[in-house]
Amino acid sequence: MIQWRKSSRSEGSVNGACVELAGLSGVVGVRDSKNPDAGHLTLPRETFAALVAHAKDARP
Repeated sequence: MIQWRKSSRSEGSVNGACVELAGLSGVVGVRDSKNPDAGHLTLPRETFAALVAHAKDARP
């Protein structure tokens, strides 16, 4: 059973935009919490870390 957790940044979202993450063996699962049955992305941990770093750098 995969244990999903909602991003703490999702709380109070104006448009309900939320993500959930799951730590799996060597990878990170990412899915839309509003539609969990639609599937998920699986990213290597290094790729996920680069994605998060890029998103932080791109903030206004």
